[in-house]
Amino acid sequence: MGGDVADVGLWAGELGRLHERFVHRFSRTEPRESALAYMRGLIAPLERKNGWTLAEEAGHAAPDRIHRLLNRIDWDADDVLADVRDYVVEHLGHRDAVLIVDDTGFLKKGVRSAGVQRQYSGTAGRTENCQIGVFLAYASPHGRTLIDRRLYLPTSWTDDRERCRRAGIGDDVGFETKVVMAKAMVRRAVADRIPFGWVTADAAYGFSKGWRHELEQADVFHVMATTRHDTVVTRWALDHPVHDLFAGLSRQKWKRRSCGAGSHGQRVYDWARVEVRPWHREDRRHWVIARRSVSRPERISYYIAYCPADTTMDELIRIAGSRWAVEECFQTAKQECGLDDYQVRRCPGWYRHITLAMAAHASLTVLRAREQDIGKAETDPPSSSASASPRSDA
Repeated sequence: MGGDVADVGLWAGELGRLHERFVHRFSRTEPRESALAYMRGLIAPLERKNGWTLAEEAGHAAPDRIHRLLNRIDWDADDVLADVRDYVVEHLGHRDAVLIVDDTGFLKKGVRSAGVQRQYSGTAGRTENCQIGVFLAYASPHGRTLIDRRLYLPTSWTDDRERCRRAGIGDDVGFETKVVMAKAMVRRAVADRIPFGWVTADAAYGFSKGWRHELEQADVFHVMATTRHDTVVTRWALDHPVHDLFAGLSRQKWKRRSCGAGSHGQRVYDWARVEVRPWHREDRRHWVIARRSVSRPERISYYIAYCPADTTMDELIRIAGSRWAVEECFQTAKQECGLDDYQVRRCPGWYRHITLAMAAHASLTVLRAREQDIGKAETDPPSSSASASPRSDA
């Protein structure tokens, strides 16, 4: 993503504009300057991004100022994140945006980094010694970036309060599942009036009936992946297995559609949907959606949707496929913005690094969106230029 921005002055300038939004969060000049230098270093084309290399990039003789920024100087990473979210909404906000929940792993050595233990990492595809971060991505027609984060703390940590204290984890911080963290981030987005139309997540989160019910009670539309063992209410049963709904479904009911571009081209599957919970309110619908592999028809994935009654199948497929955006965010944030390049062990330091890396990613996303708007304005006829008038839905 950073490679798309040829003019270094452009991204440095955009970082500076974003930095101005939260510079008041620092009480002294040093951390203000260090935060900007840190973000510039995260985006710089450095082979390794650690305290020494970032300090050298900033012109410092030693990494002391970087370490103080992450570990000792008093500033609130949540306050900075709120300013970054406002920036994202201003430039990328759209009423049809999708909030996407997912987690990613950060491989670590030793046992002192907050939350670290041997646990499954989807990033590595196996059990590794790692930290897990749960994230909320914002995907709109203008761009996609990360807008919230939580560090997952296993019970091996929360059951050992002295270990937590050494890592800067307060005594009031108890164990929370990843689903609970996901709920909290979406609630925060709703409370902060972030414009969005949909929520989606993979089956690790979408399988939670409790969370789906909470979203429905708040009238938040969603398309959540689930497992074949999930059950739903139908005309025939209160606990109808979702995989049974599609047994013997006629060939005409399956539609071959792309759910968006992936790393290897268009992601084409066969799709079908069956309505469930038929006695619900007239202007809303519940669907179970099946996604079947074209080359291996025995491989079927399932989604449960809650949506307006007039929502088309193509729209539901688009929302289901939008989950890919969070993977793209993780990839670019790690490769281009140093999301996983940190040496901090304490919990506050993790939040500070992650927040500044997310800010850097957001600035590149906004800059890329602006360049695309300019390119569209230069190539489209004036009457059809999408960038010729202000975005009323931002």
